[in-house]
Amino acid sequence: MERRSRMLAVCALLLLVTAYLGLQAALGAPAAAAAPAVNDSNATNETETVREQHAGNTLIGIQSYGDAYEGRAIEVTPDGEVVWEYTPDNSRVFDVEMLENGNILASVATKRPASACPDEFAKDGCVHNRVVELDYETKEEVWNHSWYDVYVHNHEVHDADRLPSGETAIIDMGNNRAFTVNQEGDITWEWHAREHLGEGTEFDEEYDSPAYTGPEKDWTHMNDIDLLRNGNFQMSIRNFDVVIEVNRTTKDVVNVVGEPGAHDDLYEQHNPMRLNGTVLVADSENDRVVEYDVETGEKVWEYSQGILWPRDADRLENGHTLVVDTFNNRVIELNKEGEVVWQYGGVMMPYAADRLGQPEEGGVDATGENLTSKVEGEGVEKQVGTYVAWARFVFPGWVSFEEFAAAALGAVLSLVLVFDLALLGVSRARARAR
Repeated sequence: MERRSRMLAVCALLLLVTAYLGLQAALGAPAAAAAPAVNDSNATNETETVREQHAGNTLIGIQSYGDAYEGRAIEVTPDGEVVWEYTPDNSRVFDVEMLENGNILASVATKRPASACPDEFAKDGCVHNRVVELDYETKEEVWNHSWYDVYVHNHEVHDADRLPSGETAIIDMGNNRAFTVNQEGDITWEWHAREHLGEGTEFDEEYDSPAYTGPEKDWTHMNDIDLLRNGNFQMSIRNFDVVIEVNRTTKDVVNVVGEPGAHDDLYEQHNPMRLNGTVLVADSENDRVVEYDVETGEKVWEYSQGILWPRDADRLENGHTLVVDTFNNRVIELNKEGEVVWQYGGVMMPYAADRLGQPEEGGVDATGENLTSKVEGEGVEKQVGTYVAWARFVFPGWVSFEEFAAAALGAVLSLVLVFDLALLGVSRARARAR
């Protein structure tokens, strides 16, 4: 009886993983359903003309899995056709945005060997962080700002935004800072987390900041910066589980959503988007997208059905929500009822997505009527999905996890069968000896 139970358990595990991998294969296949385009019939200048030409398309920054540095940026149509692609060598691509002149601004982290690194970063190789402006047609760099950092992992540049002044705001997680740089390459504004979030600061006294872990440790994992309509900067401090608003003049933290360690609110989030009185957040470790009232902290909207480790969420003008469903290798568009009305799949660990022709800030707030509660009944299936996703993250890029999982599971099952048959043989031998 015990032997039969063991065999049933092994078979059940095999069926569960096989079913999950089949589902992932279906989700991962490039797919697209019609997405509403923006009709901008009053275009009267170059900016509006650019918006009209690309409106309805989606720009996606792709990181890539494991040890692979095969990141890229793509622009896809509502029908899923790739109409533009940028593939920098040995790099990962994070935030991408289309500028008013039609060029592309991309945050790119390039892995360099020790021989190509400055001496102070050359021990084991380094990361060359680059914010590049690309001519859309030729893909040539027409502007860039770059710097080196010691480690590739957790020291990559994740976000940069072009400001109306022509300056570029950049988040720098490796150095726990945010800064702006002009077209000539001069730093025009700089903000250091240790001075405003570290020990002895007002933020620390109120929220008990995580202890500073040293210059080359992943202390803040700052991963997003946005200029708000009031002139302040919004920043995502991932390892603190907070989204903060910083007065650009005084550099004081004037608003906080979330609290360090309060994982029911936010848990290592990415890419918040400020709306009209609310903030929409890709709440990554909670596997959901959530929206909070900025002043009261009240949750006004949430979506979590079937998504794994989302890292970007944008509210569109039509009230839909564009979500980067990272560990399901896809970008999806949800309507107000939480239904997937468009998706693009088959991308290796997407990081960010922008629906072109949409405003960078503002848009439609959710209401309590559209609240989609977190699904609690996913159980083992979701846990298996999480393990599969993390395995993809750590495997070398040339390894297909589905193939590896099938081979590994087959090997384990074979060992179990051999062991079980050996026990059966021993048991029968003993019975005959009696």
